[in-house]
Order: sequence, then C-alpha cells, then structure tokens
Amino acid sequence: MTMTTTSVALVLTAVILLQISTPTSSFGCPPPERLRRLLEATDSGEAPILLLPCCYDGLTARLVGLAGFDATFMTGFGVSGANGYPDTQLVSYNEMMSAANSVAEGLSSAALERANSVDQSGPPIAIPCIADGDTGYGNAINVKRTVFGYARSGMAGMMIEDQVSPKRCGHVAGKSVVPFAEAVKRVQAACDARDEYEALFGKGTGPLILARTDSLVTDGFEDAIQRCIAFREAGCDMTFLEAPQSVEQMTEYCQRVTGPKLANMLEYGSTPILPPAELQKMGYTMAAYPLTLLSASIKAMQESLELIKEGKPTYDKILSFEKTKEVVGFTEYAKEEERYKVE
Repeated sequence: MTMTTTSVALVLTAVILLQISTPTSSFGCPPPERLRRLLEATDSGEAPILLLPCCYDGLTARLVGLAGFDATFMTGFGVSGANGYPDTQLVSYNEMMSAANSVAEGLSSAALERANSVDQSGPPIAIPCIADGDTGYGNAINVKRTVFGYARSGMAGMMIEDQVSPKRCGHVAGKSVVPFAEAVKRVQAACDARDEYEALFGKGTGPLILARTDSLVTDGFEDAIQRCIAFREAGCDMTFLEAPQSVEQMTEYCQRVTGPKLANMLEYGSTPILPPAELQKMGYTMAAYPLTLLSASIKAMQESLELIKEGKPTYDKILSFEKTKEVVGFTEYAKEEERYKVE
C-alpha cells in the first residue's frame, strides 16, 4: 500500500511533534526550551545537577562545548576581564552583545564538531547558554531591550540583578541594591520581554529569566529571601541568591524559595564550595563556576610569561601546535574546505 503525499506529511508532522514534546529530546529545540527541559530533568531527579562552567568568548565557549557539558553561562566578569576591565559595568550593552554573538558561534561550531566525531551520534546540539544581563543597562525598558538582544543572539536565558548601576562583582566590597519594589519591577520587565518575544516568534523562544539578588550583604538574609520569593511571584524562571556565607543559609534558601536555583561556586569567594551531589541534595538545580576558566588561563599566562622573561622553555605550560590548531578549529575548517573544493 502506498502512502499519499498528505499521509507522508501527517506522519512527518507527528514525528516532529513527538520529538518536541518528549522531555529528553533536543532535536529542533529552541535554546530556551532546551534549557527548560534540562532544569526540569534535574528538578525531577531524572538528571544530576546542571554544571555551568562559565565562558566569556568564542574560544572558551568552544572549550565548554567540546568538553561535553550540557549548558554554560556567559559571565560578565569574564567578558569584562577579557576586555581588560574589572567587573564594574565598564563594559557596555553592545560589548556584551558582541560577546554573546561570539559565544553563540563558539557553541555552534563545537556542536557541529561533536556531531561529526566518534563520541556523539545523532544531530548536532548546541548547548544552551545563560547570559549575564547585569542590571539591564538602564531602566526597565532597557532591560526589555537586553532580553530581546540576547534572544536574537541565541541565548537560552538571561540573568538580571538588583544592584544599583554601575554594578560590580557580587563577592567584592562596595555594592548596593535598588529598593525592593524597583527590583521586582526590573524582574517583571525581563519576564514581560520573555513573554513578548515568545508571542512574536513562538513558544519556547523567549530566554528564561534568572533573577539574582545581592541584598544579603546590604540588607540581610531575610530581605534576600523575600526578594527571591517576590521575583518568583513576578514570573522569573530561576533565582540566584548571591554570596550566601554558610551552608545553613544555602539550605534555608533552597527550602523557602520555589523553582530552579543557582549556586555560585566561586573559588576563594564568600560562599562555601560544595560537591555537586551535595548541592543537588540541598535543593540547587544549577552549579555555576564563574571564574575557573578565566583564573586558570590567567595563571597559565602569567607563568608562561615568567618563563619567557627568564629565557626558559615553555613546553610544560602549553599544548602542542597541532592540538592548538585543533582546538581553535583548523581541523574542522580543513574538512569543510575540502568538502566545497572546486575541481
């Protein structure tokens, strides 16, 4: 029995709908929807806590993607540092957008390479990335523009925080936060932009909103908890209570605030560094490692520079030239070049 064109179309449509509706499927998934499914899998206990090594440019995004992680986070500290600045909002919206575009390209190229390698079967999957939106680069209207900009660049989520602009790293002195009501309105604006983007471009396309509060240090732990609760009521998808100073504070945050939660594992920072399994048992959904790649690269470069200054070889500090070429994409480029070669 032969199938009609209509029957074939119906079968293909059913297959596509099945793939989209299956929680473990990622084929044809917009980045925000892919991230949502990962969070749901962790919250339900079907998957381990989502590890987020933080990237800040195309190369670090490629490294995270090639290493086989399920998601990543574009850190504003890293973008600022890579531009030669401290994380004090000296980097503008346009510079952050440029970094997001580079990160998206790096994640895409890594996904294509992994799909063509022996360690992955099936279609290429670009891992989702949550982008640092700082304070939104202005008022509530600027916040909405930032959400739209990150959505167009392919980001799966955006973090918005309640610091006074210009903001700074959450683990350094001198930060301050906006009043409670203004903080909630800022988060509401981000959530509205998420929904408006989906209304324009389809379900699952609006970046998930990660709402962060820095008020623990300035206004106390209870204020920080109440802000996170209010952020959830305003519609955010995830919360992030920055810089808890004890396991007890981390545990209470997880017990009192609903929804996916992020733990910031900053080495030598204010928050206790705990194993991923312990964080998940506590109630966290994500564990971010914000400065590990940046700090490791700074250390390696400083040590290499010292060796050069002393006239000593640097072989123990560097990769082979062949491996370096492979990491930045020369191997895959050569394959593509051969593929489109004109005889």
